[in-house]
Amino acid sequence: MAAAAPPPPPSPAPEAPNDVPRGSTPRGHPLFARIRLALPTDVPHIHKLIHQMAVFERLTDQCIATEASLSSTLFTSPPFQSFTIFVLEASHTPFVEHLQYNNPAYPPITKVVNLDLPINDPDRDLFRSNGGVLGGDACVAGFVLFFPNYSTFLAKPGFYIEDLFVRECYRRKGLGKMLLSAVAKQAVKMGYGRVEWVVLDWNVNAIRFYEEMGAKILQEWRICRLTGDALNAYVNA
Repeated sequence: MAAAAPPPPPSPAPEAPNDVPRGSTPRGHPLFARIRLALPTDVPHIHKLIHQMAVFERLTDQCIATEASLSSTLFTSPPFQSFTIFVLEASHTPFVEHLQYNNPAYPPITKVVNLDLPINDPDRDLFRSNGGVLGGDACVAGFVLFFPNYSTFLAKPGFYIEDLFVRECYRRKGLGKMLLSAVAKQAVKMGYGRVEWVVLDWNVNAIRFYEEMGAKILQEWRICRLTGDALNAYVNA
């Protein structure tokens, strides 16, 4: 019996159209992130972030900040001379240039993070940003508040980070690193000697993250604080 005819050769795989540039479309689920200087109009979002942070740190009994008190104490000095806030925004669509955010002291920085799965943000509408993207789907995902301090040993100013917070659904995406890196980069740009902050001893994930960023945990130091009645007792000192 004659041998069976060999199967036909496989059809060549279709080629991508030549008019589509390589790398033009992000793979997976792109998340567009932007860091910019906060504005007074961001105070409602900042207040909500502070409350979420207090819940996470189990310190809600100590959190008495209001939108009014934040508005009256922040934004009283030029950026980096006193209290400064970077706002982290996230969007499913690319950011577009917005004159409102083009502060020459700190032009916004953007980054695209390619995720395997899309982010489910149950509070997206609650944290919807003031604009700046096509389609207007940007939301505030986190913030960092910092201000200058001084090292007598280095004879240089530095930055002290009071708070750094990323909302839960945006964590472990590199966005906290993006915020911390932005502060450190600004310190280097200004010729500052160091950046400092504190971390709760039970927050092992944060401790590991900071160590991976190159930070040294100073076990031998303790925080000393005067506040409330203990501070007010000095009114007539």
